[in-house]
Amino acid sequence: MLYRVIDRDDLPSLVAAFMERYEVIAPVKRGEGHAFSAVADAADIVLDYPTTVASPKKYLLPAVETLFEFDAEGNAVTDYTDEVRPRVLFGVHACDINAIMNLNSVFDDARYPDPYYQAHRAATLIVGVGCMPQAHCFCNLMDAEEARPGYDLFLTDIGERYLVSIGSVVGANILEGACEVREATDEDRIAFRAVTRARQEAFNGDIPDIQEIPMLMDAFHEDAFWDELGGRCLSCNACANVCPTCYCFDIRDTLDPGGATGRRERVWDACTSPQFAMVAGGHNFRPTAAQRVRHRMYHKLNGFMAKYDRSLCVGCGRCATACKVDISPIEVLRFFERKGAEDAE
Repeated sequence: MLYRVIDRDDLPSLVAAFMERYEVIAPVKRGEGHAFSAVADAADIVLDYPTTVASPKKYLLPAVETLFEFDAEGNAVTDYTDEVRPRVLFGVHACDINAIMNLNSVFDDARYPDPYYQAHRAATLIVGVGCMPQAHCFCNLMDAEEARPGYDLFLTDIGERYLVSIGSVVGANILEGACEVREATDEDRIAFRAVTRARQEAFNGDIPDIQEIPMLMDAFHEDAFWDELGGRCLSCNACANVCPTCYCFDIRDTLDPGGATGRRERVWDACTSPQFAMVAGGHNFRPTAAQRVRHRMYHKLNGFMAKYDRSLCVGCGRCATACKVDISPIEVLRFFERKGAEDAE
């Protein structure tokens, strides 16, 4: 990996250089929180933000996306071609970069490549930024606290300068054309190690570090814990709406007012929805909230691991913040901790 250093004052020039060719999506202040949004001025970007309410996933996998248009009277189908804007996701935390890597694994599958996702991803650059964990962050437990591949540039604040990890030729060219770039010194590397150490020490120690999570998910698959958790669930799908790795979708046909024309759309869906597992004839494979919550957690912590050798959950903590009844992977980890304590007695 190639590392360079730029001064903090060079940051507006870097953003401006991206704006010459790309739409820049970055974290901005929204009410009491922060959100990813298109920006026209570098001054609007907030890089020392806590976790945004929602992830930047929607720029790669839109909540509603037209697949094709149809004319029922003319019995015609027209491929829908939307303009995919070249853009930069600027200021993305490591957990969200790892989340995008997980989405890549799904939608770039060589057997079933998704052309819509691929078009968005191919047109998108990613500039990551280091962060300090919040109370609900547990990316360190999901091996997602560092971004290794998956970005073009990654910025770490080391005082009045940034250590920049370069991940692509495109990113390197833009960086060198916009900023006064210099090689990292021993002082820069010492500052970087200090920031990294402070970050590791800032994680919430009350969130238990559980080993062999996939095995425990299997071992306690029938435990009454899931009934208790499901009894709380409101089936509101807030967890899925803010999750950076939920990728389930439904397909719907939307008619224009005249009823003769319309479009087929892909829309976000969630396994916590009561109708998600319903099939023709009205049978529902997961009719209870307990079954749906367990399925969601199983996929996040075990199912994806079995196929891709890593957890689908990246520990961003958004679901823990969004859920009004305290359902999240953190509660599952605490359950496993309790079980371990019982076995030790």
